[in-house]
Amino acid sequence: MSDSCKEMFDRDGYVVAPVFPIGEVDALREHFMSLRWLLDPRLGAWLARLLGAEPYAVQSMLYFKPPGSRGQAVHQDNFYLRVEPGTCIAAWMALERTDEDNGCMMVVPGSHRWPILCTAKADTTVSFTDVTVPLPASRPAVPVPMNPGEVLFFNGSLVHGSRPNTTTDRFRRALIGHYIEADARQVAAYYHPALRMDGTPLTLDVSEGGGACGEWTEAGGVPAIAMSGRHTVSRRHE
Repeated sequence: MSDSCKEMFDRDGYVVAPVFPIGEVDALREHFMSLRWLLDPRLGAWLARLLGAEPYAVQSMLYFKPPGSRGQAVHQDNFYLRVEPGTCIAAWMALERTDEDNGCMMVVPGSHRWPILCTAKADTTVSFTDVTVPLPASRPAVPVPMNPGEVLFFNGSLVHGSRPNTTTDRFRRALIGHYIEADARQVAAYYHPALRMDGTPLTLDVSEGGGACGEWTEAGGVPAIAMSGRHTVSRRHE
């Protein structure tokens, strides 16, 4: 480290330093870009069977939920992706044992048959996202414990989320891929380009934000959903 770097750090509080050689940087970049888990043929086979058609990949994520971190309020993925026609599907792979203590996935069974619900403000003291969907007491989210290597596939309308990681020494890391049905013609702007499972890109139209959404009401004393609401704000992504 040169004296000028130390002087700049002392004077301005920051410094940009040439620490790694370009060849090593190139190798690191290519290593991470070549991690094509999203397009793994084993996932492709499951997705094709579940969807009944070829899937298109649109997003990959790594969640590394450390001890003491917040969960994610219950939501529906297609609120963000806005796939039309059809919906999206997620592949959520556990990288270690997940349970209620470290914030495993929570799902509302059967909610994939619901329309996209109107959102409400989430409690950001326990959720890292700021929107959620209300649920009646009769339709609670249930935990889905998983072992490393197991993949939770779920429909884009399924209400799901997670609670905080209340452990002191356990992560809850996961790889997540989002896919869309092969007959989809459009998806939200932040999920382009879509990729075929062989890695080749394809062009889709961009979905517009907003639109009708479902609100909870009662029909004969039983919770029911009425398409009486409307989304006026478009969310970029979860």
